Amino acid sequence: MKNISSNKLLKFFLYLIVFIILAPMAILLLWAFISRWPWPNLLPEAYSLRAIKDVFAPHTKIFSILFSNILLSLSVAILSAIIGTMTARALVIYDFVGKRLIEFLSIAPILVPGTAFAMGIHVVFIKMSLADTVLGVIIVHLLYTLPYSINIMKDLTKSIGKQMEMQAYVLGASPLKSFIYITLPLLTPGIMASISMAYITSFSQYFITLLIGGGKVKTLSILMVPFISKGDRSLGSAYALVFVISTLSVFVVINKIIEKLQYETKGGEI
Repeated sequence: MKNISSNKLLKFFLYLIVFIILAPMAILLLWAFISRWPWPNLLPEAYSLRAIKDVFAPHTKIFSILFSNILLSLSVAILSAIIGTMTARALVIYDFVGKRLIEFLSIAPILVPGTAFAMGIHVVFIKMSLADTVLGVIIVHLLYTLPYSINIMKDLTKSIGKQMEMQAYVLGASPLKSFIYITLPLLTPGIMASISMAYITSFSQYFITLLIGGGKVKTLSILMVPFISKGDRSLGSAYALVFVISTLSVFVVINKIIEKLQYETKGGEI
């Protein structure tokens, strides 16, 4: 009886979580096709395709901006995962001078208020001629995403350790093969989580992209936020739908690639 009641409770919470996630999405989808929904009416008064047509109008250049935004965020996510994995392994496995300082610096960007951090680094980037450039935006996004990647990979690296790599060394495997065929498959879930977190953090950045990019580096957030802030819910919802659908599509592709690489790695030989 206890198992049955606990299963029912678990299912209830599962359905509740699904509802909490999907309910805002349903409202977002509805608002994208509404032209008038005054309070306190329970249902909209009129529907329209204005928002969808405006979003995909030629003057918005939505597809080129979306494609460049995806490439930018993917670049940030991959770099963040690589640097985060290397840093985490160094912090967990090795002892060296300045280790505590690096551990503190790895979380410093999320401890400092975002506005203060962005204003300060903007001055530095102006002096380094990185302001108003794509490279400057990638670097500042990387600084924002690294704390998440490093901490995700640190926890996973601690749980895995280096014992299995050492056993591979004993059996004659080189350090590179030991990492590729032993450690990397074990780190794959963490790398996936790291890439996903870094991607969504980069993809959704508005203020620092606007400040460092100077309006020259256009992203979907740069297009979307002004419509949300000025109260145009239909256009804001339409842009938000593009945001959500494109993000989910990228995550599906990343997941397929990771699964394929993991399968090929497991099928290899040391």
